[in-house]
Amino acid sequence: MKIGNIELGTMPLFLAPMEDVTYKSFRYMCKKFGADVMYTEFVSSEALIRDVKKTHQKMHLFDFDRPVAIQIYGHDIQSMVNAAKVAEEARPDFIDINYGCPMKKIVAKGAGAGMLQDLVKMQRMTAEIVKAVSLPVTAKTRLGWDENSKVITAAAERLQDAGVAALAIHGRTRKQLYTGEADWSLIAEVKNNPRITIPIIGNGDINGPEKAAEFLRQSGVDALMIGRGAIGRPWIFREVKNYLQTGEVLPPPTVVEIAQNMLDQLHMSIEWKDNVRSGILMMRRHFAKYFPGLPNFRPHKIKLLQATEMEDIEQIMSEIIEHYGDLRVDYTNVSLK
Repeated sequence: MKIGNIELGTMPLFLAPMEDVTYKSFRYMCKKFGADVMYTEFVSSEALIRDVKKTHQKMHLFDFDRPVAIQIYGHDIQSMVNAAKVAEEARPDFIDINYGCPMKKIVAKGAGAGMLQDLVKMQRMTAEIVKAVSLPVTAKTRLGWDENSKVITAAAERLQDAGVAALAIHGRTRKQLYTGEADWSLIAEVKNNPRITIPIIGNGDINGPEKAAEFLRQSGVDALMIGRGAIGRPWIFREVKNYLQTGEVLPPPTVVEIAQNMLDQLHMSIEWKDNVRSGILMMRRHFAKYFPGLPNFRPHKIKLLQATEMEDIEQIMSEIIEHYGDLRVDYTNVSLK
């Protein structure tokens, strides 16, 4: 598979762009365990052209990231064009347009998945961005606005006509948010559309290697994208790759292995933020996901979520390791919700 001239090999695995999740330390962990393509958190076009410091920080890229995309979103065509030009200066490998975010504050302005209600504007915006930059441009979107307007086939054709180099599709509508099940049959419909020649990347509900293989069998997509299934489980990329190559399921990590990886991610978060408290706060979403299904774990989880000092977290982790030792964590029934 290729994006522009970027060779990604056969069946690359993408880490989905996620707000407040796909920052430096989490991207590093996913790359360490086999993710092939990274995305930044999504970047507001309006904030970018206003030179908001926090927004520019999201675009800081690192050698381990590559290949990596900066994802932008917005509702105004000229602002998006300008934002794409600014993003290009940060030297990503490609630029991605967010046409899939379902958050109310985003879609209320017609951005993100809100653009699925105006495919003509979506196509025009995409074409203008493609013309404005020299890097490949890709897009990520959903099946449609709601059950009665699953316009993904038409949207895919329009985006291809506008010049995107690849398209990622999340198998839900905007109205679904993250409820119900992802519909991979419509992703397959796009992939098998004879008009579509660009790579199609499938996304939605990949929570383990066997599910990944089943979705791949159903759809025939060119690549898989993993989002929420990687939070607290960055080694899912290694598990999926191994299963697709060998048909064998790797044993889940032990509590000791998980604890060490979580601490590695925490230390990198603190280093990146240059502030202990800020680094710990960044990690709280991950603390809640790293040890699913352990018996009587709730008291440890509460302490982790309340800790504000590194010494306290290290003490809690020592207690967890002492209590659970080499127990392996079973992710079989872990919910993505």
